Amino acid sequence: MTTLKYIAHYSEHIQNQAAMLISSGKLGDYLDKNYPERHQIQNDKALYHYINDIKNQYMRKSNPLSQVTYNSKLTVLKHALGIHTYQSRVQGSKLKSHNSITVASLFKEAPPEFLRMIVVHELAHFKEQEHNKAFYQLCCHMEPDYHQLELDTRLWLHWREC
Repeated sequence: MTTLKYIAHYSEHIQNQAAMLISSGKLGDYLDKNYPERHQIQNDKALYHYINDIKNQYMRKSNPLSQVTYNSKLTVLKHALGIHTYQSRVQGSKLKSHNSITVASLFKEAPPEFLRMIVVHELAHFKEQEHNKAFYQLCCHMEPDYHQLELDTRLWLHWREC
């Protein structure tokens, strides 16, 4: 059986279904059927506007984004598809914050749903630092199909490697 490193923490039932799709050569067909489109967000400026629109829709009161970028050095090998950073620092008598999001460049080629899933995940970290129940509830609030999209994104990553 093929090593399913991206979905190793999923239930055995889901891993078996994925393994069947892979071994029968139907994983690519499954992904193409369910996610036929590719997004047009190809540069940092467009990504900033895209992420900021989602942030303003669901997290209006959170601090503004300082920086948003695609990063070709960010790889799955580092176990990260996106990175969020937030810093608070004192400037005079005010507390200033710096929030940034970095998305792996491989998502330039991804379906729009997968990019949205990564963005929602990173935005949720600004409110909830840990992957806990509140974190996933926030993700599902911003993207109701979050859990299915996360699984399919992991399957897409596996398919890209094959």
